[in-house]
Amino acid sequence: MSANFEAKKVVVEEITNKIKAAKSVVLVDYNKLTVAEVSELRNKCRQANCEYKVYKNTLVRKAFNDLGFKDFDADLNGPTAVAFGVDETSAAKLMSEAAKTYDSKIVVKSAFVDNAYVDKAGAKALASMPSREELVAKMLGSLQAPISNFAGVLGNLMSGIVRVLNAVAQKQS
Repeated sequence: MSANFEAKKVVVEEITNKIKAAKSVVLVDYNKLTVAEVSELRNKCRQANCEYKVYKNTLVRKAFNDLGFKDFDADLNGPTAVAFGVDETSAAKLMSEAAKTYDSKIVVKSAFVDNAYVDKAGAKALASMPSREELVAKMLGSLQAPISNFAGVLGNLMSGIVRVLNAVAQKQS
């Protein structure tokens, strides 16, 4: 076997491991981006704990096929970059923001979330969803609201009793 073939096998294995480790994978068309814009996008991804890489389409296709997913074959045509996310929404949000920031020079093709193919519309919907941390914060806020309201009611009840007793005491003196 040739050294080139072995090198490609190593890259396919690397891609496969990254797909398995990531909570989400987003495929984008980056055709019209300049080098400076790509560097800026990579920095934004790094800050959000995402990884933005450009691989050969055939190697990414082979990695997905090895994992048993054939749905990406149609999306892996033309210039394609891959964003690996640490949660379900971060990569999709970053790539959707980049599409707006760079005047549609970058286009979201599809995504891979929870071991399932997500089409272009689904990836856009995924980008509009709140992150896991935001959902947890909202849930905790809703759980805390009834307790805080109950404490407020008890406080008002106690202050009302004190005012009535104070009024009775002043009336008798």
